[in-house]
Amino acid sequence: MNAQIILEHLYIVLVAVIFTILVGLPLGILAYTNKRVRGIILWGVDILQTIPALALLGIIMVLFGAGKFTVILGLLLYSLLPVVQNTYRGLNNIEPGIKEAARGMGMNWWYRLIHVELPLAFPMIFTGIRIATVTAVGVAVFATFVGGGGLGSIIYRGIHIQNMSLILFGTLSLMVMAVLFDSVMAFIEKKLYHEKTAKH
Repeated sequence: MNAQIILEHLYIVLVAVIFTILVGLPLGILAYTNKRVRGIILWGVDILQTIPALALLGIIMVLFGAGKFTVILGLLLYSLLPVVQNTYRGLNNIEPGIKEAARGMGMNWWYRLIHVELPLAFPMIFTGIRIATVTAVGVAVFATFVGGGGLGSIIYRGIHIQNMSLILFGTLSLMVMAVLFDSVMAFIEKKLYHEKTAKH
């Protein structure tokens, strides 16, 4: 039963992170390429981060009902900030000389973005994904309050019946999960930055 709950928590986090990337990456690119919407996008994801996670999930539950969809949508919105900001910053911080050289070689805007700018910005983008993933592991605890399940249900049940073993099991499981994700992704991130430095 406990293993099933851990897998359920992992499922919620991974699905939410995948959708966060699918939404956050284009928004970050749009903020980089379109000055007119840049402020709105960056301000919007910043505001979302200031809303307490449980309150955000509660608002979504009122609109869409309880369940995993509510949790995944809530995690997506709450995790957008690091992905959007790091995508924008990664692209914006590329040396102007590199962009100019790509233009001089006759590359159009789309080709430059896909083949030159995004690969150069990817280490920073990956850092944003790492932050979003670790954040999602912790925030997904609130899933139990909106019918989403996960490790939060074990912790909540432990608190409700004053069972320290359940509370510790849920808490330690979350800590191990967060540390594992962070360590593995930090290792990949380090390799990405190393490869980027080696190319220069």
